Amino acid sequence: MPVAVPQARIEEIEMPLWDVIVSIFWFMILFTWIWLLISIFGDIFRDHELSGWGKALWILFLVVVPWLGALVYLIARGRSMNERARAQALRHEQAFGQYVRETAGATSTADELAKLADLRDRGTISAEEFEQAKAKALGRSPVQPAQARRDQQAATSSSTIT
Repeated sequence: MPVAVPQARIEEIEMPLWDVIVSIFWFMILFTWIWLLISIFGDIFRDHELSGWGKALWILFLVVVPWLGALVYLIARGRSMNERARAQALRHEQAFGQYVRETAGATSTADELAKLADLRDRGTISAEEFEQAKAKALGRSPVQPAQARRDQQAATSSSTIT
């Protein structure tokens, strides 16, 4: 005789749309609350004008009475909190701008070759100096002028043969 194995009963969970909306609302409130506390803690430790005891008292106030502590902190120090955040953002922006200027400030090989060609065309540098600077810009070893002429003659003579 076969043994009957009890089946696990799967119950449907009914949750009306209104309950889903309310749950999402409370989740957003919780997320905002955590974000606010992290912002306040970050501002407390970022403030160089506040003494260590002042920081400890604010943290204690926020831990013991979090809702009231956050509200009092935002009322008492909200403007300076914004100023410190703005100053930090400005410092980060200036540092990033300086980094970009330093990184992008290097000229490209094409720009360098164009400048060299302009100097050669104006007669500031000779053709030999142009070839040496061009080879240096391209990362090749500079070709001696006599060798360059021989290579050019060999290239023209091979093209006339074919």
